[in-house]
Amino acid sequence: MAKPVVVVVFLGILSLLLLIQDSGAYEFMVGGTGDWSLTSTFYNQWAQQSRFQIGDTVLFNYEAGKDSVVQVTKDDYNNCNPASPIAMYSDGHSLVKFRQSGPHYFISGLVENCKNNQKIVMVVMADRTNRSSPPAPAPEGQESPSPPLAPPTEDYNPNAAISTVTSFIYSVVTLVGSSLVFVF
Repeated sequence: MAKPVVVVVFLGILSLLLLIQDSGAYEFMVGGTGDWSLTSTFYNQWAQQSRFQIGDTVLFNYEAGKDSVVQVTKDDYNNCNPASPIAMYSDGHSLVKFRQSGPHYFISGLVENCKNNQKIVMVVMADRTNRSSPPAPAPEGQESPSPPLAPPTEDYNPNAAISTVTSFIYSVVTLVGSSLVFVF
C-alpha cells in the first residue's frame, strides 16, 4: 500500500518542478549543433542569424582536456589571446548563461584553433520588458523623435520551436502528474 503513496508524492513533486521551469529562456547549441571544433568554423554566420536574449544559454560540446571555451574581451578576441579570460570552461559540455545584453566574445583555448576561426561573437539583445515611461513630447515648434524600432517578433528560431515543444511536453506531463495526484 505504501508504493502508490510514494508514486503519488513523487509525481506531485515532479509536477511542481515542471510548473516552475523558466519558460522564457532558450538553450542554443553553438553553431546550431553544439560542436565546438575546427570542423565547424562558421560560428559567426550562425550567431548573426540567432536572437540571443538575457537568460538564454549556449551549449558548447568538445573533447574535455583537448580544447576549451574562453570568454574574452573584444581585443583578446581579435588577437586570439586567452591569457586574461572573463570566464573559462573546460569540462567538454559547457553551458554559458547570458546575464547581460551586448556582445559576448568566445574563443578556443587553443590559440592555433582560434586563429583558424574557432571563435564566435554573440550579441545579446537588450531587455525590453521593463520599459520606462514614453519619451516626453518635443517642445512646441520642434518635431518629436521617432520611436525606436521594436525587435522583430516573427523571426523563425529553431531553438525557440524546440523550446516550445519541450514546454508543451512538460505541460502534458505536469497535467498527467497532477491528475494522478487527485486519482490516488
